[in-house]
Amino acid sequence: MIYLTSGTPGAASDTGQPLSLEVIASIAKPKNIPILMDAAAEGLSIPPYHLKRGADVVAYSGGKTIRGPQSAGLMLGNKKILQAAWQASAPHHGPGRGNKLDRDEIVGMITAVEDWLVRDHDAEWKKWLGWLRVIEKKVATISGLSTKIVEPTNLNNKYPVLHIVWDPEKYPVTSFEIAEELGRNKPRIALGNRDEADGTTSIQVTPGQMQEGEHLIVADRIYGVLSKKREAKPQMAQPVVNLSGRWDVEIQYTLATSQHSFVIEQDGNWLQGTHKGDFDTKNMVGTIDGDEVKLKSTIPIVGNIIIYLFSGKVNGNVIAGDIHMGEYLTAKFTAKRNTSKLPRQRVIIPGGQPLAT
Repeated sequence: MIYLTSGTPGAASDTGQPLSLEVIASIAKPKNIPILMDAAAEGLSIPPYHLKRGADVVAYSGGKTIRGPQSAGLMLGNKKILQAAWQASAPHHGPGRGNKLDRDEIVGMITAVEDWLVRDHDAEWKKWLGWLRVIEKKVATISGLSTKIVEPTNLNNKYPVLHIVWDPEKYPVTSFEIAEELGRNKPRIALGNRDEADGTTSIQVTPGQMQEGEHLIVADRIYGVLSKKREAKPQMAQPVVNLSGRWDVEIQYTLATSQHSFVIEQDGNWLQGTHKGDFDTKNMVGTIDGDEVKLKSTIPIVGNIIIYLFSGKVNGNVIAGDIHMGEYLTAKFTAKRNTSKLPRQRVIIPGGQPLAT
């Protein structure tokens, strides 16, 4: 089977791309190789859009756009393939037995699909736009902010989105800090956030999971946090040490330890270099503020990304602290400066191909 993921316009499987679903299906169909399209975050189209494009099976998440049970899902398409998947799943004694769905979730998923088929999606879209305009009107009174509502046309995560944008140099707080403040204090508001290429920062409000009246809570909370008077952030303190060089790093996870290494280059308070882990070497950036060290690196893997956020203090030739890893919990690290030197050795270049093996 060939596995593909759907995405925003321009994604690899999108129509018109060199390896679009249509192109792959034209090669796979004559050889009887089935194609599974992962459309987890899409709304349910009847008949399923990707089946018409050439997929044999299309899979949806229950708890995303369809808004059914979070751990349920829906697969549509070739009956023989679906029957094979069914017999290999719980409660049958097959490879899927450990991944059980209870009957409540199955009924909930069916109910979500039935509800999807009778909902007035155009009216729902207009209602979402109305909610966003209420939030936009509230926060637009804050000086230094700009807003825009984007209505995407792609199928993936198709909701109108309110973007609230500002310059962190003029309004001294980042979107990440705003999202943290809103997400960790009650009433908790979950937001998207990102730094833009032009130096601005922004938060994103999506109404698809809101219930009636919750947009008023969101409007009040965002306004309350963004309208706070904020002082400019103080300059970073003089570094207590120069961290440039090689470091041996021991990481203590919940049940195991691992040996990593850093190569750090320091330019004042700014750090960059590489972080070598168990399987990969990544670029790393960070800061040193007095004796406080913060470093960040990421490991891209298929379907995921693992972020290492190192936060610690330096004392002489030792840096120690925590690693914040999101859903992978928090680890500990101790980095010791590697002062060893490789022996000096002249490099002799041969005059041509080897004379003997």
